[in-house]
Amino acid sequence: MASINKRWLIGGGALILVILIFVGSYNGLVNADEDVAKAWGNVESAYQRRADLIPNLVATVKGYQIHEQEVLTEITEARSMVAQAKTPAELTSGDAALSTALSRLLVVVENYPNLKANENFLSLQDELAGTENRVKVERDKYNEAVKTLNVKIRRFPSNIIASMFGFEKKEVFEAEIGAEIAPEVSFE
Repeated sequence: MASINKRWLIGGGALILVILIFVGSYNGLVNADEDVAKAWGNVESAYQRRADLIPNLVATVKGYQIHEQEVLTEITEARSMVAQAKTPAELTSGDAALSTALSRLLVVVENYPNLKANENFLSLQDELAGTENRVKVERDKYNEAVKTLNVKIRRFPSNIIASMFGFEKKEVFEAEIGAEIAPEVSFE
């Protein structure tokens, strides 16, 4: 009789341990997935702030009657690519196009000393530089959250729970091929 009670206690204890591991793993995956979603929202917010600054910068430059319409068109198109991006790859591609267009704009600005000295333009340029830093910080936080989730998805026993409930690995931000080389800007 005592041996049967011991077996039930051991079996019950093992069952409770399995349930606790299951619940803990599932909740850990949910938390990690939510951290990724939050980090992605912060990335989108940083890019949106950047996108919101650009029309003001373009309008200020237009006020100086710059005839380099091609550069302003490129900026508008690249800004649209960033705004419509739904994945890190799409965002990275749009960001690369936008960065190139902004670099070309800054070269154009060199031809207009009054514009370079304009307080509004300088303020917008400073805000844009600060926003670029925020974008990098938020991308780094996103990549860290993705790493945490992806590790949980691959580790035992949470990998079993992840596959049962459809948790999938997320994509990290990666630099585009050739990003280590500074873009060449020329108007010739």
